[in-house]
Amino acid sequence: MSEQQLQIRTGAERVTFTAGGVELVGNLAVAAPGAPAVVLTGPFTGVKEQVTGTYAARLHERGLTTLALDHRGFGESGGRRAHEDSQGKLADLRAAVSLLAAHPAVDATRVGIAGICLGGGYAVRAAATDPRIRAVVGIAGAYNSPARFAANDPGGYRRALASFIERYDEELPAVAPGGATAAMGGDEPFAYYGTERSAAAHWENRVTYGSLHSLMTFDALGAAPLLGDTPLLVVHGRIDAYCAPELAEAVHDDATGPKEIHWFDAEQHIDFYDVEPYVSRAADAAAAFLHRHLAAAELTGTA
Repeated sequence: MSEQQLQIRTGAERVTFTAGGVELVGNLAVAAPGAPAVVLTGPFTGVKEQVTGTYAARLHERGLTTLALDHRGFGESGGRRAHEDSQGKLADLRAAVSLLAAHPAVDATRVGIAGICLGGGYAVRAAATDPRIRAVVGIAGAYNSPARFAANDPGGYRRALASFIERYDEELPAVAPGGATAAMGGDEPFAYYGTERSAAAHWENRVTYGSLHSLMTFDALGAAPLLGDTPLLVVHGRIDAYCAPELAEAVHDDATGPKEIHWFDAEQHIDFYDVEPYVSRAADAAAAFLHRHLAAAELTGTA
């Protein structure tokens, strides 16, 4: 789906805003004055016309105001190209929340966040550090945990970090066919990003080795106990070769507030990107959860 098609479908407005001096670009779609609002963040290297755009459209159809953005370094946003900047992306999300909270059609007490794939982990970390976020949804989320990555082979983990630092500024393909070297190796990522399924004018098939260092050191799972009473919904596949189901279960178990976990019998991680009935079912679960908990936030004023 092109950006123009996406904007027509959702009634979205192109918006620009800044985070730490970096200009960011997003698509904002207002559902109705005072409707619950949600920031969407998505997969590694993804842009707003891909997975986040798909879910933004589905949630908007279900009565939510949505903001899908290009994170710094990717898509139309500024910043260092093709580089995963963990702290920068969290700053992007704070700025996105600020944009929604200040919008005349948005009630600042009714703002949530939804993340798909890597965005699921960022959504949890963002909500743990920003009490303005009143509800969190992770769909097929990557709840990275350096401690768990290193648990079985601490030496191997350290060697991997050293190799990424050594080549920090070099680039490699995001995906590649036939088992070739890529940041997201294997046939499944290529089946989405390497084909027309993900076609988007502003997506680039490249990423820095430093980005891999960021992924391996970003702690999403450790943020779960810091959510306080912020409600959390986890939607995940029972089988997922790229975002471990055991980490999805762990982030749910470690969260301290109201929480739900929904298991789907998807066959692949990327089924949650664009395959039915998984996308619609995930959007249904997310919309119901966000409407319920953001309405409660409005009535009770709880954080």
